[in-house]
Amino acid sequence: MKSQRQAKIMEIITNRNVETQEQLLKELKDAGFHSTQATISRDIKELRIVKELTSFGTYRYAASTDEVTGTFSGRLNTIFRECVTNFDYAQNMVVIHTLPGLASAAASAIDSMNMSVVMGTLAGDDTVFIVMRDTNAAAAFCGEIKHLVS
Repeated sequence: MKSQRQAKIMEIITNRNVETQEQLLKELKDAGFHSTQATISRDIKELRIVKELTSFGTYRYAASTDEVTGTFSGRLNTIFRECVTNFDYAQNMVVIHTLPGLASAAASAIDSMNMSVVMGTLAGDDTVFIVMRDTNAAAAFCGEIKHLVS
């Protein structure tokens, strides 16, 4: 049901100028999907839907044009720039050391990116353990971290 609803949301925002969540809820209801504003809000976040300025000076929902797969989000950039103290990988595992208390934020940011090469994260107080799909993914991920924090 969720995937069907989210597919319908993408169809609606692609074909119509939807300015508000209320309008989106109405369009979904007209299409046979009954949902709440909170659910729609989560869907918008998960689908990375943004508001863009139209030629009429109004705003409308649109699919984000930013490529997010394999790149760091703004939140992750900030977290990594400010709190990563050390990192390394061995085969398909990456270990990231952070300032005390910030490992969960780093792991959460990584998880929220939904990268297909990340199998999962585990965070302690100042350490994040990441299992990647393979050694190449771990090396590439560490390369991106090095570029980011240097």
